[in-house]
Amino acid sequence: MAPFLSGGGYCSESWSYILALNEYNLKNPRFRLSIEQHGDLQSLEFWEGLPKNIKSLAFELYENQKQCKMNETIVICHSEPGAWYPPLFQTVPCPPTGYEDFMVVIGRTMFETDRVNPEHVKRCNRMDYVWVPTDFHVNSFVQSGVDPAKVVKIVQPIDVKFFDPIKYEPLNLASIGDLVLGSKSEKNFVFLSVFKWEYRKGWDFLLEAFLKEFSQIDGVALYLLTNPYHSDNDFGNKILDFVDGSDIEKPDNGWAPIYVIDSHIAQIDLPKMYKAADVFVLPSRGEGWGRPLVEAMAMSLPVIATNWSGPTEYLTEENGYPLPVDRMSEVVEGPFEGHLWAEPSVDKLQILMRHVMTNIEEAKAKGRRAREDMVRRFSPEIIAGVVADHIQNIFEKML
Repeated sequence: MAPFLSGGGYCSESWSYILALNEYNLKNPRFRLSIEQHGDLQSLEFWEGLPKNIKSLAFELYENQKQCKMNETIVICHSEPGAWYPPLFQTVPCPPTGYEDFMVVIGRTMFETDRVNPEHVKRCNRMDYVWVPTDFHVNSFVQSGVDPAKVVKIVQPIDVKFFDPIKYEPLNLASIGDLVLGSKSEKNFVFLSVFKWEYRKGWDFLLEAFLKEFSQIDGVALYLLTNPYHSDNDFGNKILDFVDGSDIEKPDNGWAPIYVIDSHIAQIDLPKMYKAADVFVLPSRGEGWGRPLVEAMAMSLPVIATNWSGPTEYLTEENGYPLPVDRMSEVVEGPFEGHLWAEPSVDKLQILMRHVMTNIEEAKAKGRRAREDMVRRFSPEIIAGVVADHIQNIFEKML
């Protein structure tokens, strides 16, 4: 049970697991697989952008529910704990009828700060198991009070066959991006970032570093693929307001160009977007996993990302550019007020961005190593085997 139709991070991750498990189960039948929408709103745009084979599979796996006997079923609630039974907001509950009717109930979740709040700890401890994607989460969940016997690290798969650079021609980013700062030029070295517009994603660090380090004559451009998160989509004015309220001085040669892409990019076009970039950058304050990061790495892009939280599971000096953290800071508002997250170094981000564009062959070599690591460690067949073995062990203990 997961937000299969939302188009967000949990949605993409849930499909990565399902596609991997379905392929594995066709070759090694060990259990019947079924899905149910849960945990977030549905997006018609996302559904329409899915490939036909995935749509067909969705219908097939949804229908499999009719063959599920509750006392023989393992339910996996793939969502944030507030959606688990009883949910704190309107959604199909997971598990649907509470915890007693099913063989085993597993919560699959993650978090972006240094801890899990008490309500979520309580919900995790109701589960038979809690799957988290990284060592970072194993430590933070256990230290927050989740029963260590319940916590299991299950990393995420990345569809390395779909995100394969040799299969695609680059998307024309200039044709879909709106120029919000600077002037257009004929050819640019492209920095790309993909995120929902929220403070946690560190867009302020990215804008500050880019605008302080580069000007119009550097031949670079920054493209931001973003979407609203509890906000409107007037991203151009948000960027201009940020610049006006900062101490960033306009270069004599003019601003380096920044483009915003706020239109929906269909799933089938995402690899073409990555193919159009030279480097991917995301200086966020905290990530559960970092789905766009592993997608970019699978597409052989060099990646600059904050060296804290989820990305520490896969981003190394050998396959990318981990961005040092200056300090930890408190979350100052919202339900996680008082938690800590990272403040990455703007100075180091400037240095890394300049380094990548002036050391292109080194960056390309790191991008190739990034893809190799994605294939070697996170291919669907590898992770599906890990998940299937864990499920099989559960069956054997319970039967």
